[in-house]
Amino acid sequence: MKHFYNSKEVMELLTLNSSRTALSRIKALNEELIEKGYWIERGKVPIQYFHEKYPYIERKKDE
Repeated sequence: MKHFYNSKEVMELLTLNSSRTALSRIKALNEELIEKGYWIERGKVPIQYFHEKYPYIERKKDE
């Protein structure tokens, strides 16, 4: 079972044109998690938290 999305997956899910934009979204989400006292994985975002912030985006089929 997978727990994190990487920048490539975030880019696909959000239909973004660049990985730089995906990384900036990941960074913003991770900063919110840090403020809440959670540990983060740099360059990755927890799948569950991603879908809390983007509830209208369906999970990938392989999850």
